[in-house]
Amino acid sequence: MQTQKVVDHIVEWMRSYAENAGIKGFVVGVSGGIDSAVTSTLCALTGMEVLCLEMPIHQAPSQVSRAIDHINWLKEQHPKVRMIQVNLTPVFDSLIDSLPEVAEEESRFMALANTRARLRMTTLYYFAALNGYLVAGTGNKVEDFGVGFFTKYGDGGVDLSPIADLMKSEVYEIARLLGINKDIQQAAPTDGLWGDNRTDEDQIGASYDELEWAMKMQDSGKGPEAFEGRQKEVYLIYQRLNRANQHKMVPIPVCEIPTNLKE
Repeated sequence: MQTQKVVDHIVEWMRSYAENAGIKGFVVGVSGGIDSAVTSTLCALTGMEVLCLEMPIHQAPSQVSRAIDHINWLKEQHPKVRMIQVNLTPVFDSLIDSLPEVAEEESRFMALANTRARLRMTTLYYFAALNGYLVAGTGNKVEDFGVGFFTKYGDGGVDLSPIADLMKSEVYEIARLLGINKDIQQAAPTDGLWGDNRTDEDQIGASYDELEWAMKMQDSGKGPEAFEGRQKEVYLIYQRLNRANQHKMVPIPVCEIPTNLKE
């Protein structure tokens, strides 16, 4: 990949999109992970206003410190970058207290994880409306178009997606070029939605390198019968998630009413 040229292309694309829309800047949620670090840096490189939000919800201290360190690093280099910290933990807890109890707490863990992402999306759009900004998405290609590893109307609710055509490995390549904090580059990818140390790989059952490989194999027309052992296992994981999460990747289905029924 011609990394510097890719960076220049993304930055110019973002700047042009915002200017054509009459928008003066971007708001982005910074989690302490590689994707949000790269996205927020690309936003800053446009020279436009950038608001970085740090929005913990029962977050691991290491994730919070990585996010704050990154934002402070950005602010040192780019005068139009600013940070707001919004502690969403009390909001999340209050919402949960307002919901009906369930027989088994574990039965709603996924729903609660997605609720965290949707609270953050709501907060991003609050500040976007307040400041006249666009919400910049942080999803990469494997997550957004491969396995659908994002929350519908959560981190999937954005105005533009700067890195959604980049594989995870390419995001890391850009991070190295941009000089992103080593702690962020070396941290195991996690969505940070569970309040524990589980990684993306723990949840998916495959690493991003493996998922990239499976995505390329499917795009080339190969099926699971072409592989054995771990490769076949990974391909089936990818295929299962890709099918199950199509509802996140395609337009919302609309029930079209036949013309004769409206007459």
